[in-house]
Amino acid sequence: MQNASQQGATREIRVVLVDDHALFRGGLRRLLEQQGVDVVGEAADGPSAVEVVRDAVPDVVLMDVNMPGFSGIEATMQVRAVAPTARVIMLTISADEQDVEESIYAGACGYLLKDASEDQILAAIRDAAAGESHLSPRIAANILEHVRSSSGGPQLPEEARAKLTERETQVLRLMAEGKENAQIAEELFISTQTVKKHVSNILAKLEVENRVQAAVQAVQRRLL
Repeated sequence: MQNASQQGATREIRVVLVDDHALFRGGLRRLLEQQGVDVVGEAADGPSAVEVVRDAVPDVVLMDVNMPGFSGIEATMQVRAVAPTARVIMLTISADEQDVEESIYAGACGYLLKDASEDQILAAIRDAAAGESHLSPRIAANILEHVRSSSGGPQLPEEARAKLTERETQVLRLMAEGKENAQIAEELFISTQTVKKHVSNILAKLEVENRVQAAVQAVQRRLL
């Protein structure tokens, strides 16, 4: 359970819930509202999700992958088109690597399984609203292993690898393990603000939008 300061961090965040199971949406809504999250809309399928997000203009969308109408992945692309500032987190039962990769490249900034804890879901919402990305450690391990096994070709030359500093490479490795900024800071004995600066530099150097894409590209480029 969150303390008062953590609840305050979620109080101004506007969220839309997208899932075709009404009981799950209802339970999640109650959980979030108890922690001060402002749930401004719900949808049970992809087409409705696009309409609700267009009207509500939320900060964060929690999106299921498998839904009627069209998938949450297609819905994510359309949501990003009608509400570019809305940050999409996939919250689903699917741990399939292809679903994860397609979600990320559709514009999702996070991917959580429905067995995630309350704290994990709330942390992902806070991260998304702050412009960060969130990936559950199990999903991070699965997708990066999939990328490693499917990425052939020679390793990049040393000058390409040198694009990241040694510290940035350390941060990137921990990002690829699904660790949050606070966990990275603790492990590297640096401040959370310094981690955020490193993450920003990594995204710019790798020319990607979020930390999940950075981790995938780092594996593909043999930076890890």
